[in-house]
Amino acid sequence: LQLVESGGDLVQTGGSLRLSCAASKSISSINTMGWYRQAPGKQRELVATVSSGGRANYADSVEGRFTISRDNAKTTVYLQMNSLKPDDTAVYYCRLRATGLYAYDYWGQGTQVTVSS
Repeated sequence: LQLVESGGDLVQTGGSLRLSCAASKSISSINTMGWYRQAPGKQRELVATVSSGGRANYADSVEGRFTISRDNAKTTVYLQMNSLKPDDTAVYYCRLRATGLYAYDYWGQGTQVTVSS
């Protein structure tokens, strides 16, 4: 299984972007999909996650500006990013994970988001 991300771009401060991440094949829908990001010289950090039941979790730094959503039928997750700031500049990675007896953990290749001041 592969995760294919798209939507990264160069945008000005205050602008918006929508990231998408699609799995290459169907998989058990009992999982968590999420977005993480890594800026130059920094550790990878959680941005937002959403469970198969629709429960979303956000980092404090993006709460109120970013919205995560998913389409279980397509095993696709989206990240709507509004009011972007230069601090949001990073490579954004998609993750698909399940725990328990049939655990799995997949990462996408990353998509670059650059916010200019």
